[in-house]
Amino acid sequence: MSASDTFSEPRELTAFWRWSGRLGWVLLVLMLGPFVLYSAMQGIGGLEGELPEDNRFLKPDAAASNLSIFVHMITGAVITFLAPFQLIGYLRRRWPGLHRFSGRVLVATALVTAIGGLGFIFIRGTEGGWIMDLGAFGYGACVLVCAVETFRHARAGRFALHREWALRFFVLAIASWIYRMHYVLWYLATDGLWSNEDFTGAFDLVTIFAFYIPYLILIEIYIRSARRSPARLAA
Repeated sequence: MSASDTFSEPRELTAFWRWSGRLGWVLLVLMLGPFVLYSAMQGIGGLEGELPEDNRFLKPDAAASNLSIFVHMITGAVITFLAPFQLIGYLRRRWPGLHRFSGRVLVATALVTAIGGLGFIFIRGTEGGWIMDLGAFGYGACVLVCAVETFRHARAGRFALHREWALRFFVLAIASWIYRMHYVLWYLATDGLWSNEDFTGAFDLVTIFAFYIPYLILIEIYIRSARRSPARLAA
């Protein structure tokens, strides 16, 4: 009996992991759906001036910051929705042309999303003050870097590096949803302890960093461990 025979999984178990992985992606897309729809509708409504007067993003006589934030919302919805599909191996193998096209769309919209968010910070600033500005600025900068690097390595044919940067980009693409999930879970567990409407509470100021930095660290640990088994990244 060879070593490969000893450690290979039964065919039924391999099929189980494959289908459970696909189910996981489907569930993720379904969970992202309400946020994607809400963000897109907020952005469209903001550009058309049809949001309620008490909406904290729509400000009279602030055309530049209004444009920045509402375009940011629309393009952010696009990358949140499209990013999971880019990591599904079956779709990449079955329709490589579609994968490349949607990848270009993702990079373009990610650049617009990041520039829109950064523009809003510079023009108006966030509600939570300079600490929230710093956290949001760091997030936007990470989106820019990861989008560019993902595209650059793909164009150069460095597909192993492309996949690594794509994983980092994926975490950032769904990070706005993660940010809101932090609030949902925290409020369910604590009824909003250390959080307030001005986003200056301890929880608010930690979360503006915690919605992306810990997840980037985790994906970096995964990437470095997967380098010892390249097939994991290529799946």
